[in-house]
Amino acid sequence: MQRLYAFLRRHPTGVDAFWAVVLLGPSSLWALSAQTGAVARLTALGVVLLYSLAVALRRISPARTLLLVVALGVVQLALNVKVNPADFAMLVIIYTVSVQGRPRWASRLALIGGILAAPLAQVRWLMDGGSVVTRIFFTVVLSVPFVLAWVLGDSMRTRRAYFDQLEERASRLEKEREAQAKVAVAAERARIARELHDVVAHNVSVMVVQADGAAYVLDAAPDQAKQALETISSTGRQALAEMRRLLGVLRTGDARESGEYVPQPDVQQIEDLVEQVRKTGTTVDFKIEGTARPLPSGVELTAYRIVQEALTNSRKHGGPDVGTSVRLVYFDDGLGLLVEDDGRGATHEMYEDGGADGRGHGLIGMRERVGMVGGTLDAGPRPGGGFRISALLPLKTAH
Repeated sequence: MQRLYAFLRRHPTGVDAFWAVVLLGPSSLWALSAQTGAVARLTALGVVLLYSLAVALRRISPARTLLLVVALGVVQLALNVKVNPADFAMLVIIYTVSVQGRPRWASRLALIGGILAAPLAQVRWLMDGGSVVTRIFFTVVLSVPFVLAWVLGDSMRTRRAYFDQLEERASRLEKEREAQAKVAVAAERARIARELHDVVAHNVSVMVVQADGAAYVLDAAPDQAKQALETISSTGRQALAEMRRLLGVLRTGDARESGEYVPQPDVQQIEDLVEQVRKTGTTVDFKIEGTARPLPSGVELTAYRIVQEALTNSRKHGGPDVGTSVRLVYFDDGLGLLVEDDGRGATHEMYEDGGADGRGHGLIGMRERVGMVGGTLDAGPRPGGGFRISALLPLKTAH
């Protein structure tokens, strides 16, 4: 059935030709039976045939078919071809021209012609055995279908224009959302690259200091030199792992930076961040579970940024009286983060796919950061209301 419907939509002229043939059948029978005389029959058949042709060509050139129908109406009045089934083509053409709406003169002509059709027919072929009031009432009743055909067509044109506008707007918004999402991802990757640059630079500086120290005490204190070399080895491996992650998010184009770098935050500063948020009036419950241990610099930075963004989202979307809890859990092979609030939560579009509607840039950044360290992130509404962000970050860097 769908294939048949699609076929008909691809061949509108064929559909119109079919209905023209259907209209031609009873109209021809009327012309042959209702008219007396060969000339009258030929005239009626010609009018009927042209009406059917107008129906078949109505979507190819609506304005021209309207002029043809108007001319046929004048011919009917002049040659005394009475109202017949083929006159139904007038309604069809009036509807078609009204749907198109262009040119405007054609739509106005269709309305005026539809209003005048019934009165002119009554004047030309007076109804027998009726009072003036009856004739007027009958004329008004016959005018209604013509007016309704024009109104229906104009309403359909308005509706199509409205839906076309909605589709165009949706398409434009979709393109804008995609562009905003790409800009957000690019900006976040640039920021991550800049931060990881600082991490790697820190590790390299540590290696340089340890190397200088080892060279200085190599002869006098071999044990200290050995310890320095071990520090250089572990720091170098960590820096290499950070560099490998960095390759995935390096910015294109000019990599020169303007502005000064600042030390990057770590897990120990999360408590300071919580205290800062508490000063704003937000209730935050902060707990650390498990045995704290040294973490890779990239993991510490990621953990800090996730908590920072989660607390920001709670204040932004949770409402004025939102309460938040922050949990840091040290596992044997990973660091778990859980940030929950009891506020209103964010809309579906803000967290689906990290902000599928072009908003939710903070969640896009979270997913970027967590993916860089090989972790997992889950964000969404929690049972009972509010919002939850949970992440698991591996403690061991991947080589």
